[in-house]
Amino acid sequence: MAAEQRSPEETIHHSDQGCQYAAIAFGNRCKDEGVRPSIGSVGDCYDNAMAESFFATLECELIEQESFSDRSEARLMVFDYLESFYNPHRRHSALDYHSPMTYEEIHDSQEQTLLPERRPLAAV
Repeated sequence: MAAEQRSPEETIHHSDQGCQYAAIAFGNRCKDEGVRPSIGSVGDCYDNAMAESFFATLECELIEQESFSDRSEARLMVFDYLESFYNPHRRHSALDYHSPMTYEEIHDSQEQTLLPERRPLAAV
């Protein structure tokens, strides 16, 4: 989904060591989409902390607040929560309590005000 909606040049897909993520087909798909795969290390309890935090937030803010009639409705509600609230508008402590959209706007405006000699080099 991220590859379809945004520029994937800086997109990283982080996962655990599951066999589906080690599959050649998955690696080829990442390569085709321009997404960099990242697989966590074995036995590192902190490696997946960001994902654990996200799922705790999802459970607290949506799952425990709603009752779903079936799996299809649950999928639809989770999709709606992610696409219409969590990704664009929810404030995140890791982003200085800005929403992702606001944080990207700030980052983009700061990057454009850098002097040409201090701008990051474009990927070749």
